[in-house]
Order: sequence, then C-alpha cells, then structure tokens
Amino acid sequence: MNAPTETFELTMTRFFRAPREKVYAAFVQPELMAAWQCPRGMAVQVSADVRVGGAYHLQMRSREGRQFAVGGQFVELDPPGRLTYTWAWEGEQSPLAGLQTVIEVDLIARDGGTEMRMRHSGFRNAMERGNHRHGWDSCFNKLNDLVDQQGTAGTLTLLGDARSPYVRTARMGFAEKGVAVTLKPVAAHSPELLAVHPFGRMPALLDGKAAIWETVAILRFVDESFGDGPLLTPGRISDRVQCDQWVSAVNCYLYDTMVRRYVTQYIFPTGEGGQPDRRVIDQAVSEMPAQLAALEKVYERGDFIAGESLSFADLFVAPVLHYLEQMPEGKRLLTDMPNIRRAQGVIRQRPSFIATTA
Repeated sequence: MNAPTETFELTMTRFFRAPREKVYAAFVQPELMAAWQCPRGMAVQVSADVRVGGAYHLQMRSREGRQFAVGGQFVELDPPGRLTYTWAWEGEQSPLAGLQTVIEVDLIARDGGTEMRMRHSGFRNAMERGNHRHGWDSCFNKLNDLVDQQGTAGTLTLLGDARSPYVRTARMGFAEKGVAVTLKPVAAHSPELLAVHPFGRMPALLDGKAAIWETVAILRFVDESFGDGPLLTPGRISDRVQCDQWVSAVNCYLYDTMVRRYVTQYIFPTGEGGQPDRRVIDQAVSEMPAQLAALEKVYERGDFIAGESLSFADLFVAPVLHYLEQMPEGKRLLTDMPNIRRAQGVIRQRPSFIATTA
C-alpha cells in the first residue's frame, strides 16, 4: 500500500481594528470582496452565491493584462465568527490547475478589533505554500485598508524625518496618488529604521509587515499598487529614460552637492567655533552652476522634466531645490535660472508640495 502523500498548510494571524461583523462581511459580500481579494497592483471581478454549497469566482487581472482565475464553494458559513471555503486555481496554464485547497477563517473579537486566524491547507509542497503566503499578505493589507477606519493610513507607515528631501519625495508621491500614509518620525540608523532598511537610511515603508526601502522603490510601489491618481511613470520610453536620468542625477550628484555638503553645513555646521565650514561650502557652490545649467536646459521644454506631466524626476528634484533657494549662495545662483524658477513655481502650487511642507 502506498504511503499517504504529505500535504502542507499555511496558517496566518492578523489583527484588524474593526468589528467582527465588518471583517466577516468583507469575506462574503461580492462588492467588498472586490476591494481586497487580489494582491496589490491587481484588480479583481467577483461573483458569489453566498450560501453553503454556493459557488464563488474571482477573475484577477494584473496591470500588464495577465489573467488569473480562482473558483470554489462555500463549505461553512457561521457569521460573524467562522467560514470555510474551497480554493482552486483555474486555467490550463496555471501550474496549480486542478489542485483544490481549503481555507478556514476564524474571527475572534478582541479589544479594539478582530483577530483573524486563517488556515489554508492542501498544498503539495513548501513552494506552493510560500507563494500563497506572499499573496495573502498583500491581500490582507488591502483588507486592512478596507476595514480600518484610517484606511490606507492604518496599513502604510513611512519611517523617516519629515525634513529629509527623500522623505518628502516619498510623501509627495503618496499625496499625488491620493493615498493616505502615516509618517512615523525616526532617526537615520536607529534600531527601528534598521529593522526595515538594511542600511538604516530614510525613508523606509511598511505595508503591513512587508518592508520596502529606498525612495525610488517606494514611489514604484505606490505608483503601481494604487490605481487611482495619475501615473507618475511616463508612458513613452524616451520620457522614462529622461525620468530615470534625473532620478539618478539627484542621487549621484545634486543631493550630495546641494544638500549633504552645502545646505547641511548651514544647519549642522562643522567649522571652527561652531560656524559653517567655508571650504566645504565654497567647494560645493563651485560645482552647482554646471548642475543647475543642465537642469535649466531640461526645463526649456516645459514645466516637467520628463514629458507633459509630473513624474518621479520632479518629485526628486523639487525638495532639493526648495532647500537650495533658502541659502544665500543657492538663492543667488537660482536668480539666473528662469526656467528652473518657472517650473518650481508650478510644482510648489501643487497640493502634494503644500501638504508636505515640514
């Protein structure tokens, strides 16, 4: 007689700041299921016959147009505390086609909310289980967006100092997309930041428990995970190249010259007697005309760096120039840059810039 085949199960626990009734409804009402029953960056269409033995169907679609389908039946419905349903991927191209697994969900009332315990069983190997863990983590982050009274601000936490240009860049990105995020003040290289960012730099982002670090990665996340709001990535390849060039230019040249060695010297002077170190300032100032001239030329074409609308590049440049113009030499240099001043005047009228002024 053959030995029984080993199966693998996934167990997950999550706390939601919402009553059990609200969380339970999100599992069984199709209009609510459509808000969270797929990972971030995807959309889903839902149909459901909510009764024991009734079928449900999820049709997921990625931003690239790929389709993924899941179907199953409700096995147990005991509101607002428990439900069980089957889960089976559909489509001949799916590596999991033909495999039926079972999901059991228990909702337990806790002070201030609901503890969810989910058991997803029937996987054939650890890889299948691991892939589903990643997907469920993202889905449950969206579920938290839905049921938490703070919305996305109850799920998304940005770690950093509001005075940092890079933190402001990230915050402006969230504001442009209309996505609420909670800013949690932390210092660079602090234990709390190092727990998320391996190099202790700011900003870093927590989406639930998922860690995202480096400003450009955070912008990519918000741009591709949330459908509402304008795209921050240009559509044409030539504009995307221009955008990437200037994001890199800020990271490699402008920030070092204009902020780290220049602005910071006025704010945290290292010279004799607690005064700004003129040698450091003068060296940085000597490098600025060429950098500003390159940016001035870009702005000859319009108010945005890459294409006809705001992009990552504008979000990186604006906080740096805002600091630069507050210092004497920087203000003087910018008086000779009419295109920069015009373009920055436009971006500084945007709600995202106004809302993130430290």
